[in-house]
Amino acid sequence: QVQLVESGGGLVQPGGSLRLSCAASGRTFVSYAMGWFRQAPGTEREFVAAITRSGGITHYADSVKGRFTISRENAKNTLYLQMNSLKPEDTAVYYCAASSTSSSTTYSSDYDYWGQGTQVTVSS
Repeated sequence: QVQLVESGGGLVQPGGSLRLSCAASGRTFVSYAMGWFRQAPGTEREFVAAITRSGGITHYADSVKGRFTISRENAKNTLYLQMNSLKPEDTAVYYCAASSTSSSTTYSSDYDYWGQGTQVTVSS
């Protein structure tokens, strides 16, 4: 079992940057592909980015491609999401998730463990 704790959310002006972190418990972090999802009020949870176990392959939603970067440090059991050029429409609760599938996946149903979420608000 994996426990995930996100941090790094907050209030930022449009055009600003934030880096989210997701700390994973246990020794099996490297066994999981990881992903970031987000959910704005009144909307469905949506895929943001995913990364394979080794970190060698990444996937992004079209809405964040070129602005967000997902990465991981397996030695530190930590997942990151660097968010640049933030827009008001990026405002949401951001969740990290762990998947036991063999490769990174964009489907929330493929993820076995979820963090509690961290709020990101982009506003002037």
